[in-house]
Amino acid sequence: MSIKLLQGKVCPKCGKENNRFTGEICHNCYRKFKWPRKKKVCKRCQRLMFLKSKGLCGGCYNTTYFLDYQKARNQMQLYGLDYEIYKKITEKCVICGFDKVVDLHHLDQNRKNNSQDNLIGLCPNHHQMLHNLQFKEEMFNLLREKGFNPQEKKLRTDIKGSY
Repeated sequence: MSIKLLQGKVCPKCGKENNRFTGEICHNCYRKFKWPRKKKVCKRCQRLMFLKSKGLCGGCYNTTYFLDYQKARNQMQLYGLDYEIYKKITEKCVICGFDKVVDLHHLDQNRKNNSQDNLIGLCPNHHQMLHNLQFKEEMFNLLREKGFNPQEKKLRTDIKGSY
């Protein structure tokens, strides 16, 4: 494998002018197309794959190192909230104190009203119960006992066949 330095030769593979050639193609194309990549076992998922960095495949690497970053971006896009504020609101369920998985709920049921006093954290069970007609009144009473003021979503009565 010889590396030749040529002035302004065009690579036949990528069509770019380059000074560093390995064989008949530029060094970047040589690395990309000629070097055989080796599959190794990912430390996290134990699958035989091409590794990205730190002994992890691409999916495990992104999950491990960029999950918090992605969550923060989603909260900014969906709710216009800073990630620290989102974490504080969804720290635990306001009803039962569950802290493993906590959803964000809008008290006035207007998802465009993202003020901090309108948002509370609920565990998935209580969040679903709040949106279920069978348990809605019970959940509203529990929230009122905790000091929150949930509002019933007003249904339109001007449409024929509405609830």
